[in-house]
Amino acid sequence: MVIDEGTKEIPWLLKTPPLSSDYTMHRDVKDGKEVLVCTVGKTVLLYDYQCLTDLHAMLKEHGDWMELGSADEQKPAKEGTVEAWGRSGRNPVGGWYGLKKGLRGRFGMYVPPLMEKLGLAELTHDAKGNKMRAI
Repeated sequence: MVIDEGTKEIPWLLKTPPLSSDYTMHRDVKDGKEVLVCTVGKTVLLYDYQCLTDLHAMLKEHGDWMELGSADEQKPAKEGTVEAWGRSGRNPVGGWYGLKKGLRGRFGMYVPPLMEKLGLAELTHDAKGNKMRAI
């Protein structure tokens, strides 16, 4: 990992869990809050930076593989998945880690590969039904 990686100038270069699409993420501050800026083509999504620590802690407690279950904001998330946890009122922020109304979903698609790159988790890389667990 490059030391300055994760900045706007040198974003993390990532692939979706099935390794089918490229995207970037970087740290930034928006409205006084640390955020992850996820750029997929021309679409920009924002996630609360705290999600990395919180998701890692939840996965450690879970102790096993957990299905990612990625879904758009407008679609329901499958129970028991990383996506469902990322929008649950029972997570540490009490709701969505996605911060951009209309584009708050896909938490289970875009955050796990960053956690893998940072050495916090391992992922499966199948065509569908990918899972992750904490390292």
